[in-house]
Amino acid sequence: MTRLTDLTTDALKALAGDLEREYGLYRGNRLALDLTRGKPAADQLDLSNGLDDTIGGNYIASDGTDTRNYGQIRGIPEARALGAEIMGVPAANVICWGNSSLALMYLCVELLMTDGIWGDGRRWGAGGAPKVLTPVPGYDRHFTLSDRLGLGMVNVPITDHGPDLHAVRELVSDPDIKGIWCVPKYSNPTGCIYSDATVAAIAELPSVAAADDFVVLWDNAYAVHDFSFPRQPLADVLALAGAAGTADHVLIFSSTSKITHASAGLGFVAASPAVLNVIEARLNVSSVGPDKVSQLRHARFLGGRLEAHMAGHAALLRPKFELVENVLSRELGELDIATWSKPEGGYFVSLDTRPGLAGEVGRLAKEAGLAITPPGATFPYGNDQEDRNLRIAPTFASLDDLKTAMEVFVLCVKLATVRKELSHR
Repeated sequence: MTRLTDLTTDALKALAGDLEREYGLYRGNRLALDLTRGKPAADQLDLSNGLDDTIGGNYIASDGTDTRNYGQIRGIPEARALGAEIMGVPAANVICWGNSSLALMYLCVELLMTDGIWGDGRRWGAGGAPKVLTPVPGYDRHFTLSDRLGLGMVNVPITDHGPDLHAVRELVSDPDIKGIWCVPKYSNPTGCIYSDATVAAIAELPSVAAADDFVVLWDNAYAVHDFSFPRQPLADVLALAGAAGTADHVLIFSSTSKITHASAGLGFVAASPAVLNVIEARLNVSSVGPDKVSQLRHARFLGGRLEAHMAGHAALLRPKFELVENVLSRELGELDIATWSKPEGGYFVSLDTRPGLAGEVGRLAKEAGLAITPPGATFPYGNDQEDRNLRIAPTFASLDDLKTAMEVFVLCVKLATVRKELSHR
């Protein structure tokens, strides 16, 4: 295969004709394929069908708590220990609450806006125009949450090692910059893992930021979602923050949503003891206790076998990501018209087209019966100024459907690129 730019105009027109005919065939097949969101497939959910069997009529937690009753705002000990294992922090620093880390993120950011988390009057909504740093391409739910709560967003490029630290350090000199969103392991969508140096630098940010209420929002959603074992390491941001004197300015989130049953899992938040007290007080206003029965069944089901359970997920996911890589490499590699990530875990692949083509690829895919994450979704306000990033979510589709979907996807990338190249000649 020849690089696209090296093709003669006649060869390019011949290629365009072949691609147009192939695209017409797919469009006429009335396909209904979906690569829009990173959901677990049914066979992944089946890995946790033994959850309910763990109760067996015994609802008593390790500390004697009857999980059927009220109480235990921070969660039962074994559930907090499970969260600690997932996030790599001490159990004493963990609250287990609800079924969603996103709900905990909303609660904590709202708390930062209205009351603060330090009990001393500092709060993001006190004045000015509070903003957060958003590494891009990034996670659309962080953008939606920030926008809903009145936070402006300032983009920071993400590298193979995490956010561009030079850009971050310059931006935090603005006192209106109040925090930074981070997905530190298998980042959504690029799949990068933050380097040790990056984690250490981010842990120190609250001490160098102009805002004295700067907070690191550490969404470690894919902490244990590796494709091979032992797991890829990630530096301990809470320990590093403790050493830097910034532990009261770090909030860590995770969940079991993609570990067990996505709609019936556990959410976790980890922080310093002082900050946990503030979060617990807020939770205590709205509830007299979380669903401790669900906490107990998760702790019993995953206790002592978390890595083995995640290896089961990896066995199902690895072939899908290998298929994506194989198709992209075979169909696009030598054409030199796109670049993409090659993650070793997580749920996504990030692909960059030539500038100005992502929206056209999305349009072509839709007309051919393939739904993909909307172009621009990986940027705040849906505004990818270069119009080039696309997020591929391979997890939910069957292997057969994924193969067809990727064939359609690369065809759309090629067709959009060839059409534009011809328009410039």
